[in-house]
Amino acid sequence: MQVIASIYDMQSTAENLRSKDRLIGLVPTMGALHEGHLSLIRLAKERADTVIVSIFVNPTQFGPSEDFTNYPRDLGRDLDLCEKAGADLAFTPAVEEMYPKAYSTYVTEELISKPLCGISRPAHFRGVTTIVAKLFNIVRPDLAVFGQKDAQQVAVIKKMVNDLHFCVDIVTAPTVRDADGLAMSSRNRFLTATQRGEALAISQALHKAKAMVEGGVHNSDRLIAEATHLMGERRRVRVIYTSIVDRCTMEAVREVLPGKAMMAIAAWVDEVRLIDNILL
Repeated sequence: MQVIASIYDMQSTAENLRSKDRLIGLVPTMGALHEGHLSLIRLAKERADTVIVSIFVNPTQFGPSEDFTNYPRDLGRDLDLCEKAGADLAFTPAVEEMYPKAYSTYVTEELISKPLCGISRPAHFRGVTTIVAKLFNIVRPDLAVFGQKDAQQVAVIKKMVNDLHFCVDIVTAPTVRDADGLAMSSRNRFLTATQRGEALAISQALHKAKAMVEGGVHNSDRLIAEATHLMGERRRVRVIYTSIVDRCTMEAVREVLPGKAMMAIAAWVDEVRLIDNILL
């Protein structure tokens, strides 16, 4: 597996791949890789000739009181996992190159990014769209793979791609869960055993809502109340939001239309912020 840190070298390499008619798949990550990321790499491998994984902890998507400094970093481990999962190339730029001194240009999506996480993290999606737009311009992939766990992020990126006419296909991979049901996340490593046990209430609430919908309950208020009550029984869990939304627009819906709605949850487990969702 080739490792490239320079933007210029990445652009030159990608241009050479395109000249050979290689279909390029991109998997953008912030490192701290886990099985969820590896599933994205494997899916990209199925659909593209060359798979490029970007590893970059993006400072612009962290708020002033968030965990940018403490975000887990282990590049050697990440590169080993990328190679084992079948990646052909890893792009590992430095912050100073991606955001040089006096950097001042940002990409903002102003509709889908507003609800849910956009309320408590108002600058987050500006950072996401900016870095993804930069990666798309550097790599110019034919397709890019993202995980369903970050459903609002995927919806925002799809809107950006459509609005700005990027020639890239956005592929969404299913959420990968541990055996106990907890959605895989780089932040899970911050959980103690006790906190992890409490965090399971999030996925349990989502699956309870799914079962209720399958049993004929379609009223969003009732579903949200049941899910919130279940999480409220856990002392360490503080719900940020529980919402049922349209899968594409992230707008809240009053009644669930099976196949079109999604329940999304964000919650603190003590000081660890987790998100999860389930398609209804």
